[in-house]
Parts: sequence; C-alpha cells; structure tokens
Amino acid sequence: MFVLFRKEIGSFLSSLIGYMTIIVFLIVNGLFLWVIGGEFNVLDYGVAGLDGLFVLAPWVFLFLIPAITMKMFAEEKKNGTIELLLTKPLSDISIITAKFFAGLVLVVISVLPTLIYIVAVYQLGLPKGNLDLGGIMGSYLGLVFLGAIFVSIGIFCSSLTNNQIVAFVFSLVLSFFMYIGFDFLSDIPFLSDIDLLIKSFGISYHYSSISRGVIDTRDVIYYLSAVSFFILLTKLSLESRNWQK
Repeated sequence: MFVLFRKEIGSFLSSLIGYMTIIVFLIVNGLFLWVIGGEFNVLDYGVAGLDGLFVLAPWVFLFLIPAITMKMFAEEKKNGTIELLLTKPLSDISIITAKFFAGLVLVVISVLPTLIYIVAVYQLGLPKGNLDLGGIMGSYLGLVFLGAIFVSIGIFCSSLTNNQIVAFVFSLVLSFFMYIGFDFLSDIPFLSDIDLLIKSFGISYHYSSISRGVIDTRDVIYYLSAVSFFILLTKLSLESRNWQK
C-alpha cells in the first residue's frame, strides 16, 4: 500500500496539478486576506484573527480538491490500467486508502504555508499576541477534516466514470451538497421541527463547531464516519465490475 501511496504522491508532484493546487489555494486566500479589501481582509477586519481564512478555504477546496481527485480512478479506467491495478496483491480497500491519503497529504501541504499567517496576526494583535490560538488550531483541524471528506467524495466520484470532467463535476456538486446543502434543507418550513437534526448531517455544522476551538468527539466521529462511508461506497463501486461479468 505504501508503494502505491508514494506513487500517487509522486504523480501529483511530477505534474502541474499538485503544484497548481497548492499555488492557487495560497494565492486566492492570500489575496482576499491581505490585498483585496473587504470583510475577509485581516487589516480591514480590525481584529487579530484568521476567521476570513477559515471561511474562504472550504470554498476554495470545493473546487480544487475535485481537480485533484478526478483522475484517481477515472484515468485508470480510461487508460485500461484499472484491471492491472486491481489484480495486484492489494485489497480494494488498500488501493482506495493509498489514493485517499495521497490526496489528503496534498491538502495538508497546501494548508501548511498558511501557518505563517498566525505569526502575522500575532504581531498585529493589540496587545501583541492577543489572539485565540485555541480557536485557530481548532479551525485548522476542522479544515483538514473537511479536506478529508472532500477527498473521499472525489475518489468515490472518480470511481464511477472514466471521464475526468464528469468526475470533477459530480464531485463538485456532491461536495457542495455535503458542505452546505443540508443547511438549505433545514430551512424548508415543513422540516422546521427537525431542522437541527438535518443540519447535523452537513459538514458546515461540524466545521463551525470545531472552529470554536473545542474538540467535540461528536464532530470527530462525524468526520471519520463520513470519510469511511465514502470509502465504502468507492469499494462497492470498484466491486461492481465483478457484478457486470
């Protein structure tokens, strides 16, 4: 499994996709946080914090992560190498897990350079160092968890087709729904009695919760369950090749 994981990481970093993902993520967030005026701009906000980053980053990931994952299985199917891959002495879960962690590592690499923003807002605080480190660390953890769910969704969508564009669009739509779709459903009048329950199925509900700096086991269980669910769906998708024979 580690060999496949290393191969996937190498594939990302030997192509423009991996570097473009990191660069676009940093440029978009950097521009909104430090250059473009508005509610996300740290200097305009008037409070030493990184709230703008943690509001923007999920939306940037919403487009970038499907671009990372769209080829993971779709390209294998298109090139006819999927059967060769699946006949290797690895279980389907091992193959899926290797690709999942490769995608997640790229997400983490994208996020790591933003840690320098903590130093910046630390210096900008009045008095210096007046910032909520607990909330910031919780938000970073939530961002990694959110990225993990988006990666698992992207891998699942990639396993359904041999067309990378279809995989990208499907992953984008499904990730968008998982992130904020349940919030829209909870606003439907006849569902008002269970609106909180419906919201709890959405990523944004748990992302907002963990961003407060309190690591609630319910949030962690949600993230792990969601990732496991989509990995299981991917396994079932790959196994369907046997049902068609």
